[in-house]
Amino acid sequence: MSERKLYPSDLSDAQWALIEPVIAAWKDRHRSVSGHQGAYAMREIVNAILYQGRTGCQWTYLPHDLPPKSATYYYFAAWRDDGTDQVIHELLRCQVRERARRLEGPTLVVLDTQSVHVAAGVPASTTGRDAAKRVPGRKRGLAVDVLGLVIDVIVLAAHAHDNAAGIALLDQVAQSAGGTVEKALVDQGFKNQAVAHGAGQGSDVEIVVRNPQEAGFVPQPKRWRVEQTYGILILHRRLVRDYEHRSASSASRVHWAMTHVMARRITGANTPTWRDPQAVTA
Repeated sequence: MSERKLYPSDLSDAQWALIEPVIAAWKDRHRSVSGHQGAYAMREIVNAILYQGRTGCQWTYLPHDLPPKSATYYYFAAWRDDGTDQVIHELLRCQVRERARRLEGPTLVVLDTQSVHVAAGVPASTTGRDAAKRVPGRKRGLAVDVLGLVIDVIVLAAHAHDNAAGIALLDQVAQSAGGTVEKALVDQGFKNQAVAHGAGQGSDVEIVVRNPQEAGFVPQPKRWRVEQTYGILILHRRLVRDYEHRSASSASRVHWAMTHVMARRITGANTPTWRDPQAVTA
C-alpha cells in the first residue's frame, strides 16, 4: 500500500489478511489479456469502498489519495454482480460464529424490516411508500442470527408488505444456510402467510407479540439482536439513506458494512465513540 495518512476506515494488516485470499483468487481468475495488473492495489480499492460506506460520500468525492470512482466502482460492481462481496462476508461470518463456539449454520434467525428514505435520482420504479411508517423509499429486510450477524438481506420498495420481505428472506435463508434453520422470530408486522411459508420449508416462524402493558421501545428476548444490527449498520452513513440506483447495490452495502464490523471484531480492533475518546464499542 502506498504511503499516505490512514483513515479510520482503513483495513489494518490483520484485517486485510482475512480478506486478501478471496480478492487474490478473484484477481487471478480475471487476469488482463495484456498482463496488466491494474494501476491500484486491491487493498486500496477495498479501503475506498469502506471509506465511502462509513462516511456516505458521493463517488466523485472520494479523497484524492484513494482510488478514483472509475476504478473503485468497477470493482464494487463486479464483486456485487458475481457475489464476491457475499463470499467475503460469509467467510468472516463463519469465523465469528466459530470464535463464539457456534456451528457454521444457525438454527435460529430473527427477521425484521426497516424502511429508509432514498436519495434524489433513485429510480421511482424501485421505490414506494410505507404507509404504516409514513416513509417513502425502500424497505430493507434482514435475517440475523443470535449474535446479530447478517445471514441474508433483501431490498424492496417500501410499500411491499412485511410478509413479502419475510417470505423472500425465508427463501434466501433456506438456500444460504443449507437447511439448518429450525426457527425464525418475527414481529407483529409479519402475518400468517410468512408463518405458513416457513412451515412449508420446515421452519417454525414465531410472531413475537408485544406486551400491551409496555410503553415505548422494550427489547424482546433474542429479537433485540436484529434491532442492534440495524443500529450498527446506521453507523455506516451510506446506509442512513438509500443512495443506490440498484437494489442489488443497496444489499451489497450491507454486506460490506458487516464485513467491516466483523473484520474489526475478529482482530480485536476498537472504535472510539464520540462520547468518550477512550471508550470502545464492539
